[in-house]
Amino acid sequence: MFRICFYFGFVLILFYSRVFLMELLSPSMLFGIFDRAGSAKIHHYTFVIKEATYARLCNHTKTILTVNGLYPGPTVSARKGDIVYVQVINKGNKNITIHWHGVNQPRDPWSDGPEYITQCPIKSGANFTQRIQFTEEEGTLWWHAHTEFDRATVHGAIVIYPKFGTSSPFPKTHKEFTLILGDWWNANITDVYDNAMQSGCDFQISDANTINGQPGDFAPCSANDTFKVQVEQGKRYLFRVINSAMRTEFFFAIAGHNVTVVGSDASYTKPYVNEYIMITPGQTFDLLLEANQLINSSAPYRYYIYATPFFDGNVAGPRDPNTTVAILEYKIKGITPQLKPVSPSLPNFDNTSAATMFTAGLRSLASYDHPVSVPQTVDISMYITISINKKQFPTGVCAGPIGRPFAASMNNASFENPQLDILDAYYSSISGVYSTDFPDQPPFVYNFTDTDFPRQLFVVDKSTKVKVLEYNTTVEIVFQGTNILGGENHPMHLHGHRFYVVGSGFGNFNNQTDPLSYNLVDPPLMSTIGVPKNGWATIRFREANPGVWFMHCHVDRHMIWGMDAVFITKNGNSTDANILPPPADRPRC
Repeated sequence: MFRICFYFGFVLILFYSRVFLMELLSPSMLFGIFDRAGSAKIHHYTFVIKEATYARLCNHTKTILTVNGLYPGPTVSARKGDIVYVQVINKGNKNITIHWHGVNQPRDPWSDGPEYITQCPIKSGANFTQRIQFTEEEGTLWWHAHTEFDRATVHGAIVIYPKFGTSSPFPKTHKEFTLILGDWWNANITDVYDNAMQSGCDFQISDANTINGQPGDFAPCSANDTFKVQVEQGKRYLFRVINSAMRTEFFFAIAGHNVTVVGSDASYTKPYVNEYIMITPGQTFDLLLEANQLINSSAPYRYYIYATPFFDGNVAGPRDPNTTVAILEYKIKGITPQLKPVSPSLPNFDNTSAATMFTAGLRSLASYDHPVSVPQTVDISMYITISINKKQFPTGVCAGPIGRPFAASMNNASFENPQLDILDAYYSSISGVYSTDFPDQPPFVYNFTDTDFPRQLFVVDKSTKVKVLEYNTTVEIVFQGTNILGGENHPMHLHGHRFYVVGSGFGNFNNQTDPLSYNLVDPPLMSTIGVPKNGWATIRFREANPGVWFMHCHVDRHMIWGMDAVFITKNGNSTDANILPPPADRPRC
């Protein structure tokens, strides 16, 4: 009896000691304790930002910014429920931040990464340890730089496996491959950024598109370095596809094979078989492939993996038309003759119907183990126009429309980064950094998809506006594309959240008839969604993540021009609904 009483007394002491520790210890110390005591596993990575020399396109050699000298950078792997600590050591020649794209980061915007939104940049010679929590995500995401044009070379994959004891809801695969779609400039990336900012003109077009950093067979002097994957006949494979490109949407296909979409943005989907996918900048897809070719010895055994640009905009405008390829090869015994791979048949670069048809087929899995939680009612309704504009004041030398530098806007507000990050200003109640008047509706109502606009709609003022939301409110946003200065697709990305895409269409949104077609049963759960040219897309989400969260177009030149907004979510009424305190080593402005 004495031993039993002693045992239970000891357990009670441990319990109350743990509660006491929760009140006394810093978040990092506290999570360290629970990580060791609980089921979550802790992973540690070191990211060293440094220059490295790379050559592409006929040995055009240049120095690029990398993580650990790699392009693309290292893959971060974990399981759902795990926590990853990444020490970012900046040995590069410029300041930088790192963002964990699509990770909710509950209560912890301090590690989210966008410069002057949730942190000041990590200065050259300094370091910052970021904590990434995988609480809901399962599948494929990615990380990238969130400063200037740096993510062109500073990016890599994130792979989140199911928790131990659980499994993916699709058939077991023999092996998996990660394919990162990107782009390559022969020019120095910093020069590309500086030239555009100083002139006020559009950004220089890339010289090639890439798969895992390689332009592929069709680019000059690139065939020998084309990325290859090997498969065995009769086996099943998982392809993790990430679009890291700075501005390009892609049709993606593997010749001779259909693919089955089973996940997007680290959320499972109903199995969706198609000949191709359309993937917009920032998005990820998980695809199953059945290696069912090479039926006999005379059958083809090499197949191109194609990523060809989709461009739904003014065909006279600047675009990168270059198709990039990798190669899928079947393993065969003996010497492999060098046969030309089979090419797929893909939609034309401007086939909007094909892109729309693919996107419309995406559905959440909505199963017992992977349920949906679509808000059926809405507390906050926002109607946000997204436009390409011109700056009010004619600085720069750009000779574009109406002779002013480019800008971009949401509800006619063109975002400007402050000098102190908004998160610090909000947390420490520092005034004068931002205003809380981001509008729920556009200030002017007109035919947003017309081809003729009043001159005053071209020009916008720069500002730093935020939208303040109460904790646990449900939010609906209708993104409305406009045709000012020529419309195009806009991939909208929201930090700190994933959202349900409940509807989309073309033309001006009609708030009486268009909601009748919403999917409130099994819409896809995503963190990045393409708003069609001269069309609209509606998202819904519950705002239950206290902190400061960035929302922006993932075409980087649009983000840099000001197609951005910030949400500030207030604390809730309980301790576990409050933003965590800031880490001691966070960068300072």
